[in-house]
Amino acid sequence: MAKRTLDSFFKPSTPKRTKLDTDAEPDDPNANTKSPSEHPSYPIPIAQLPSHIEVSLEHGTPFKQALEINNQPHLDLLHFQPYLPRATANELFKFLRRELPFYRVRYTARRGNVSTEINTPRWTTVFGIDETSVFTNGQAVDAQTGSPVSPSKYQCTPRPIPDCLELLRKQVEAHAKDGEKGYNFCLVNYYAGGDDSISFHSDDERFLGSRPNIASLSLGGERDFLMKHKPVPVDNAGISKPAATVPVGRQIKMGLGSGDMVIMRGRRSRTGYTAYRSGRAIRRDGLTSRSGGRSCLRGRIITIIITSGVGGCIGGMRSVGKWLNRNSYASIIV
Repeated sequence: MAKRTLDSFFKPSTPKRTKLDTDAEPDDPNANTKSPSEHPSYPIPIAQLPSHIEVSLEHGTPFKQALEINNQPHLDLLHFQPYLPRATANELFKFLRRELPFYRVRYTARRGNVSTEINTPRWTTVFGIDETSVFTNGQAVDAQTGSPVSPSKYQCTPRPIPDCLELLRKQVEAHAKDGEKGYNFCLVNYYAGGDDSISFHSDDERFLGSRPNIASLSLGGERDFLMKHKPVPVDNAGISKPAATVPVGRQIKMGLGSGDMVIMRGRRSRTGYTAYRSGRAIRRDGLTSRSGGRSCLRGRIITIIITSGVGGCIGGMRSVGKWLNRNSYASIIV
């Protein structure tokens, strides 16, 4: 050990550093300080989008311009590949899966004297109100007079679109490139695994009007999106009805990845194209909007549907449902 000189004892000592409080957690730079969306029809408060997702939605969409697909009879699609940046799409998926109150719709189907209990193979949640009414300070009022809407007007209680979906609705509406009326419904489907799916169906409910506009935004793992023309109706003798003599194109199959979006415009909906989101092979998460390593995303899908309804409501809202991961709200009428 080296000897210290006498001078070293009289030099000023180096001050010790102040001990930092390591127990305090740093502020999240992406946190949103605004209050969550609340309404008596919500089973829980619904959080605001993280600020970095808000910025990406407002300034990063569309990530790529849409490809128009109209090479078959009565087909009118816009295909964004992608609409959202992949990283934003995956973050949005995780946020919505965590924050939205999903439930499983159950209902009884009757065919003659036979009743069958149906447990739909997906989780869902619905927000919005048709064009005859609007929400003012959380209350449904007549769109023309501003008078409160009678509770008997709707078979199911309408729920206002929460802020976290309202921003997405506005952005999708701005890029729909359609002269029809704006989106006012938001249906969110969550496909929790390979066995969850939705069968071929037609978006021809009366409340959607004659030319519904439907946008499907996918989040998470990739899945197939299939479209085909409705089967040609026939009479009792097996003869095609005259009204059904329209050209029928081939089936369309698209793999939608995280952040991809398809907008199905009015001509397609009116002439009977149907859609199917495959639940088994390719895995996907999707958001659908209607007018008129190991990943946690694997095998999980969200579909948000925003639509322009003209009167009525989406029927699933009045079915008995069980809330996903919300045991205290299990088995309620929605």
